[in-house]
Amino acid sequence: MRSLTLHLKVLIAILVSLGVAITAYQIFVLGIPVTEAETDNVWNIDAKIEFQANPRNPIKVQMFVPPLGQDFVSLNESFISNNYGVSVNNVDGNRRVTWSARRANGPQTLYYRMALTQRFTAEKPKEEGPIYREGLPLAGPEQIAAEALLAPIRQHSADVETFISETIKRVNNLNDDNVKLLLAGDTSVEKRARVIDLLLSIGHVPLEQVHTIRLIENQPQTPELWLRSFNGANWLYFNPDNGQQGLPRDRLIWWLGDAPLLSVDGGKQAQVNFTLNTSELNAIRLAKQSDASVDSGFLEYSLYGLPLQTQQTYQIMIMIPIGVLVILILRNLGGLQTLGTFTPVLIALAFRETQLGFGIALFTIITALGLSLRSYLEHLKLQMLPRLSVVLTFVVVLIAVISLFSHKLGLERGLSVALFPMVILTMTIERLSITWEERGGSHAFKVAVGTLIAATLAYLLMTIPELTYFIFTFPAVLLILVGFMLAMGRYRGYRLTELFRFKAFLKD
Repeated sequence: MRSLTLHLKVLIAILVSLGVAITAYQIFVLGIPVTEAETDNVWNIDAKIEFQANPRNPIKVQMFVPPLGQDFVSLNESFISNNYGVSVNNVDGNRRVTWSARRANGPQTLYYRMALTQRFTAEKPKEEGPIYREGLPLAGPEQIAAEALLAPIRQHSADVETFISETIKRVNNLNDDNVKLLLAGDTSVEKRARVIDLLLSIGHVPLEQVHTIRLIENQPQTPELWLRSFNGANWLYFNPDNGQQGLPRDRLIWWLGDAPLLSVDGGKQAQVNFTLNTSELNAIRLAKQSDASVDSGFLEYSLYGLPLQTQQTYQIMIMIPIGVLVILILRNLGGLQTLGTFTPVLIALAFRETQLGFGIALFTIITALGLSLRSYLEHLKLQMLPRLSVVLTFVVVLIAVISLFSHKLGLERGLSVALFPMVILTMTIERLSITWEERGGSHAFKVAVGTLIAATLAYLLMTIPELTYFIFTFPAVLLILVGFMLAMGRYRGYRLTELFRFKAFLKD
């Protein structure tokens, strides 16, 4: 007996732990929304390209567009143009779109549009990058100035991160004569980034330019330059203008390298304007869209991967254990008497079609009339199978009559009674009549009322939209319910109704 108890405890612990672990993984690692009402931001970005076309030359417009493998997921992107061919190619780690046309004349406008959201899953591609490079050639005064700057940088740095930070700090000191020499009068961010790159190349530290767009609404946007270097494990991001480290979460990497964003052959006066706005979308729909966009299998093995019609069926089926749990608690802890365990749950499922009030009225009427017929048939001394057949036929006829009168009276809700499980009603009538004969009418009435109460509570719980969403989205919760049911299976204590039943003993 002791070994059986230990075995049950271990089984319960395994089921509960497994259910909690899987659910926690879905919520905290995969980022699946806990509630259906939860929303997430979707950023809509428009890049408007304008230029003046030369009518004598073919037109070729090239622009970098954001890579797809970063912290954001592209839900969709479109290339809007008139009579232009469009192609997208990968070039040196970047994605570049090319618009081309044989002839064009006058002002031209092209659009690149994309919608993106934060990546739902934490399973990102493994970061890789160079950890060594050759130094850039340098001679004369520039070499002396670079060595003079590098000496204190080496002295005050301990690793790649501090080496780069110290270099940015030194280059931004525009009063230093060595910095002035290397900048050659150009103090722009781009020039300072090139000087930083030059100094780091002498120290064999790889560096890469990163051009970003800030995700902020209704403000003019120009790409912001950042620098990054790989330390062997992660990319380190630095702002060359102020030395800020760490790329903010509201920055979207648009392209890498020192090449210009836009190049136009056969045109002039080209410019790019960015427009951003944000909107909210249902979180679970967004999760499915982003999963399909990146082909990551985020929801591949969830119930959302089923066809929509099958999903609707499972949204009902997966709530049956919740109804069973209600009956289990009412019977084992409350002491409520019902017609078995599953009959109230099946009646609760029928209430989904008829709604609660109408369903209770129909159940009461049909059961009462069915019991009257069953009592009459008992006097005919029929065998059980013919008797059940007559009762079933009577239930069908009665349902048809109720539906007909409901339609004539304009009560369309009554038409749904046809979906009421006739076999359940027939067996309910049969079992209630047997109970009436064996235990008396008062006990049969008590059991019928208990069955209706249990079915009503089960229906109310099984039709909570938030609970239905949670169970359907996180089905591992059912393992926790199974663990609780197993624990209830060894309960041998008093039920709530028995406390009132044996109240007299407590007084004595």
